Amino acid sequence: MDDSIDIRVYYEDTDCGGVVYYGKYLGFLERARTLYMENRGIKITGLMLEGVWFVVADVHIHYHKPAKYADIITVHTEIAELSFASIVFKHRIEHKDTEALIATAEVKLATVGNDLRPKRMTEKMSAALK
Repeated sequence: MDDSIDIRVYYEDTDCGGVVYYGKYLGFLERARTLYMENRGIKITGLMLEGVWFVVADVHIHYHKPAKYADIITVHTEIAELSFASIVFKHRIEHKDTEALIATAEVKLATVGNDLRPKRMTEKMSAALK
């Protein structure tokens, strides 16, 4: 896998049983994608000023094993598909110490303009993601 980020599971991330609440994984994936782009020189704030936005068009998550309070998980990120106005990210979430598979996910982002209509990525952005 291309990039990874370690994330500590805090109490706020868990349900009453100390297991990571299923919806919290979306936030973990968002952090990983943001880091992936920043590592390639793409600043989200800069894109927003240019009128380019990312919207989530599709999400698929398969939960294999629960993460729990105080675990440190690693989110691995790579690009599965890249087109003129969309990106599909593949994520793999593992327990940092044991490398046990926790979840796999695919997230499709579409690029849109201020009018929320599809907008072509700039050549610079597309090249940075290849």
